[in-house]
Amino acid sequence: MANKRDYYEVLGVGRNADNDELKKAYRKLAMKHHPDKNPGDKTAEEKFKEVSEAYEVLSDPNKRRMYDQFGHAAVTGAAAGAGAGPGFGGFGTVDPFEIFERAFGGESIFESILGGGFGARTRRRATGAMRGSDLRYDLGITFEEAAFGTKKQIVVPRLDECKECKGSGAAAGSTRSACPQCGGSGQVRMSQGFFSISRTCDRCHGTGSIVTNPCKQCRGEGRIHGRKTINVTIPAGVEMGSQLKIAGEGEAGTRGGPPGNLYIFLNVEPHPIFDRHGDDLLCEVPITISLAALGGTIEVPTLNGKARLKVPPGTQSGKIFRLRGKGIQNLHGYGRGDQHVRVVVETPQKLTRKQAELLEKFGEITGGREHPFGEEFSRKVKRVNHHT
Repeated sequence: MANKRDYYEVLGVGRNADNDELKKAYRKLAMKHHPDKNPGDKTAEEKFKEVSEAYEVLSDPNKRRMYDQFGHAAVTGAAAGAGAGPGFGGFGTVDPFEIFERAFGGESIFESILGGGFGARTRRRATGAMRGSDLRYDLGITFEEAAFGTKKQIVVPRLDECKECKGSGAAAGSTRSACPQCGGSGQVRMSQGFFSISRTCDRCHGTGSIVTNPCKQCRGEGRIHGRKTINVTIPAGVEMGSQLKIAGEGEAGTRGGPPGNLYIFLNVEPHPIFDRHGDDLLCEVPITISLAALGGTIEVPTLNGKARLKVPPGTQSGKIFRLRGKGIQNLHGYGRGDQHVRVVVETPQKLTRKQAELLEKFGEITGGREHPFGEEFSRKVKRVNHHT
């Protein structure tokens, strides 16, 4: 008794807190420490029990009044000898999960805040219905298919509902029967100190029923291994790592539970020419020294064929030009990106004697005056040397 924390302290509220404040504080702490959100964490489980115990007492006007008067002694009826009447009584039979259910007031709420874990627990207690597992399928597509969209047909191995028994697991003409170990509840109660703890029945695995005459097709499982051919529409603009969700094409549920979903992860092959940056494309195009110096028009590749690009005289290597609207279609319909073309001035190799003589003559004639970036660099070097 002496080691028990004050219930108001446990919930983090004042002694004058009203019911709304109590419920708000309990919900916050119960969600934080719920075992379904902290699997295997014994500390979180104990805290969940503690806040449930505190809320169960303080949310009941009679129990709260006795607790305020006699403290923790009222829980076990220790105050009865002092004329205070019987203790709370009966709290030891209350499941902390049931307290949680009452505080939140609906299974749909449990599923949204706990990712389906608690909702699944509740469904198992009632019907044994379980949602099927989600599946992942990795699909490779080309760069062009990602850019323009495409249709694919895939074959997915999965667990399907047994047609023979319609998922019940029982042979034709027979039905499932209530589990004799848990009495059909799917849960087995164990008393543990102050609480009565429920655990999943290991005979029926939480379904509440067993098959005495199993279906020969699925051997009582209710599902069989199968393969499903699915048509997949890939929209224009997807990229590496994009995911497509196909609802209801995962594995079949059990005992009437809904099927899971199929998630397709796209792996896009690299392109030999284009690099993608969001909705924009970048490609490098080599040009000759003479074209860079004199200017001209070149043809460059795009996803829609060739396009003409005007190169002005005196273009430097690395200069980037933009072709508007020649990029990737935006996945959400916001137009197309641009294509950026980086020109790379290519230095000729294996010159003939005549070509080498002409280049030497060109260098003698210009004396470097036709290379403004080179001249500017030389001036910077002189200034650096002057300061040093």
